[in-house]
Amino acid sequence: MVAPANNSVNVVADALSLYDFGGGRKTPEEEEMEEEEEAPTHINTKRSLQFLVISVDKLSAKYTGDGQHANDVGAFQGNRPAPVRRILYYFEIYIKDRGNKGTISIGFTDEHFKTSRQPGWDPNTYGYHGDDGYLYHGHGRGDPFGPTFHTGDTVGAGINYASQEFFFTVNGKLVGSRHKDVKCPLYPSVGLHSPNERVDINFGQNPFVFNIEALAQEEREKLQGEIETLHLPFSISHSVVRSYLLHYGYQETLQAFDAASGSMVPPVILTTQENGDKMLEEECYALEHRRKLRQLIRNGEINGALANLETWYPHLLKDETLMIKFLLDCQQFIEYIKAGSLEAAVIHAQENLASLLGISLYQSLLQDCIALLAYEHPRESPVGHLLMLGQREAVADAVNSAILATDPALSSSRRSPQSSLEKLLRQLTACHIERWLLNGGQGEACRLHRLLRGKEGPW
Repeated sequence: MVAPANNSVNVVADALSLYDFGGGRKTPEEEEMEEEEEAPTHINTKRSLQFLVISVDKLSAKYTGDGQHANDVGAFQGNRPAPVRRILYYFEIYIKDRGNKGTISIGFTDEHFKTSRQPGWDPNTYGYHGDDGYLYHGHGRGDPFGPTFHTGDTVGAGINYASQEFFFTVNGKLVGSRHKDVKCPLYPSVGLHSPNERVDINFGQNPFVFNIEALAQEEREKLQGEIETLHLPFSISHSVVRSYLLHYGYQETLQAFDAASGSMVPPVILTTQENGDKMLEEECYALEHRRKLRQLIRNGEINGALANLETWYPHLLKDETLMIKFLLDCQQFIEYIKAGSLEAAVIHAQENLASLLGISLYQSLLQDCIALLAYEHPRESPVGHLLMLGQREAVADAVNSAILATDPALSSSRRSPQSSLEKLLRQLTACHIERWLLNGGQGEACRLHRLLRGKEGPW
């Protein structure tokens, strides 16, 4: 019998706390990332707005002042700050009337912005001004930037969180961009400053004139291009795949993989390699046992898996590490449901699962398993994923990890068993989050589960 490792309980506890067997549930991290930020939808009329008449739908504004003094500006913000957990944010204004002087501006401002000032005149504000075509940031002196605004023009302003830049457009064409050096929340903003100026604002309730989706795709392709130009050792892919197969106990697949690739790596054996490769030694630990247990679980032979565990690793089935037995008992219940043996399923649940109903750690999986009894056609039910092969694989993975955690070499280092692929993905996530935090939490967050499923976030 192998002595239990200190972290074997934690390995399976983590699997249960992040329970997404078969794709039925999202982890808390996934749910948080899936929540879309609320974007601006209309003009914020709760702030003091001077010299302005705002339409009933809060999507149009007209300047009513005389514009004789610097503080006679009529400026407004969106009702919410620009969302930051995306690659781009963008909005547009349509100039219905440029008024007497065309002193219309568009840009972004912070929450302390004074609506008697033009965007770009004060710190933490940026504004592209239509009377002179200058871009202003933080003071009253602007820099030449683009064309002036005229009646009938559509002008847009956006934030590129990937490059940390502001960008502006006129009539569907990109004018230019400037570095963004402010990390605080920024509101889409517009300033009017001469008689009869009128604008409509589009926060996305209508199609934009500028092709914002194309720009978002261009940014993603640019980032992907940078990734693809990184140099990696020629054999890295082979090493990662081989490590994955070793880690999860796919011994036959590993041997076929080595044979097909003409690998120069020595054949897998269950003893320490002469070259002292510690990683290979750890991943070969109990390989034959793990292979056989995975095969039994994949075939739905849960009682056989339990019998072998009782012989090889009896401590994994004791009360102190009850989670492995719980997973296997749940899987046996599922196998009875799959076979249509409802009476056997009920008896099994009464004898092996009923006593666990009050333990919070087990509730999600346990409730979903029991729910299978409520459906005439359980495969078509909301918990039908439990009857798929992916559920067996998930249980086999948990058993595999628990056995790897009994490796004395691993327990002495207090590390959790991870394949090279998992370490790589964790490092990728850590680097992405670090970069995201350096940008003040702005830009697309690392949605690894979406990336692996081939999905992209909103622009």
